[in-house]
Amino acid sequence: MTMSGTLDIKDLELNALLEVTQAINNNLSEKDLYKIYKFTLLGDLKVRRMALFVGDAGWKCMVHFGTQKNWDGQELDPYFLSLKKTTHLDDKVAEFDKAIPVFHKDRLLAVVLMGGEEIVEGGGSSTFLQALTNIIIVAIENKRLAKQQLEQEAYRRELEIAKKVQNFLFPKSLPKSKKLSIEAVYLPHHDVGGDYYDYLAIDNDRFLVCVADVSGKGVPAALLMSNFQASLRTLVRKTLDPKEIVEELNHVIYNSGNAENFITFFLGIYDFKACTFEYINCGHNPQYLLSGGELTELNEGTTILGMFDPLPFVETRKIEGLKNFFFFGYTDGLTETFNKTGEQFGEDRVKNALQTIEEKDLQAFHKDLFKKLDEFREDVSYSDDITMLSCSVSN
Repeated sequence: MTMSGTLDIKDLELNALLEVTQAINNNLSEKDLYKIYKFTLLGDLKVRRMALFVGDAGWKCMVHFGTQKNWDGQELDPYFLSLKKTTHLDDKVAEFDKAIPVFHKDRLLAVVLMGGEEIVEGGGSSTFLQALTNIIIVAIENKRLAKQQLEQEAYRRELEIAKKVQNFLFPKSLPKSKKLSIEAVYLPHHDVGGDYYDYLAIDNDRFLVCVADVSGKGVPAALLMSNFQASLRTLVRKTLDPKEIVEELNHVIYNSGNAENFITFFLGIYDFKACTFEYINCGHNPQYLLSGGELTELNEGTTILGMFDPLPFVETRKIEGLKNFFFFGYTDGLTETFNKTGEQFGEDRVKNALQTIEEKDLQAFHKDLFKKLDEFREDVSYSDDITMLSCSVSN
């Protein structure tokens, strides 16, 4: 090759680098960068046949031209992943003469399969092609990393918002008197969970307790639960009929959740004067009431809220003559904790623990129940949020 021909090739290579660099600086999309890479090889460097395989969730062909076979999305033969340098292919792959592995800091980024006399005969062409491919692939990888970082940052901000929203939902203080004592604990599985509990002092004679579990996690679940809580507190100022409250809450959830988000819910209202506890269970786990040594499962109610509008059936129950009692509410993360053999903690273990509640204060009872739970699961991780709410009444 003449000196003039060599200079012409160098000019083409420099122009190609300049075009690619400008494209990267202009923050073009991944698709556009691959397109510029293709036309640079095809137009400026006179490459005849080429297929570029990139290692991103599998080694697939991202760019190809000049071939009889359509290589779009084709997987790379594992043989090429072991190559350390440019390798002549002989008859290994039809249409291609040479395989050029492209590395970045000893990590294989791409494999270029080439065909055509120009690229085979030009001694420096394969080296330049490696450099050009490296620049493109690293730029694309950096764009993906930057995108992932932005997505992670957005997700982190979402979690922060959801945590703040969720913290506003829980009552700031709970009663701790001989007449009425309430203790609650919430253990989220992740940073933000879907559990909710509440206590409302309606007047001097009545109070409300509730426990809920919303489907989904993160910001959508937190916002839905926030809307749910606001609706509940507004409704309680208008009516104390659990049936009316639940029917309206179901309507709110059905519309705001687009029939895709659901809430299991338990609500109970105690009246000190009438000595009654009226409740409704909306598809939630059975909650428990212990009085006079007798344990009662609180099951009556309706189905999960947000699934049907109107609700197919609604039942409430009022327990009368109730003066001194313990109420225990929880979410299914407690009973559905697993051990190494795949066995669930289950409701029976909760019932057995409740038989000892009169011997302890509520905080000690929760601590003891968590101890039993940890001994049961050993080193198996929790699989869901856990909420416990205990209420002691001495009337």
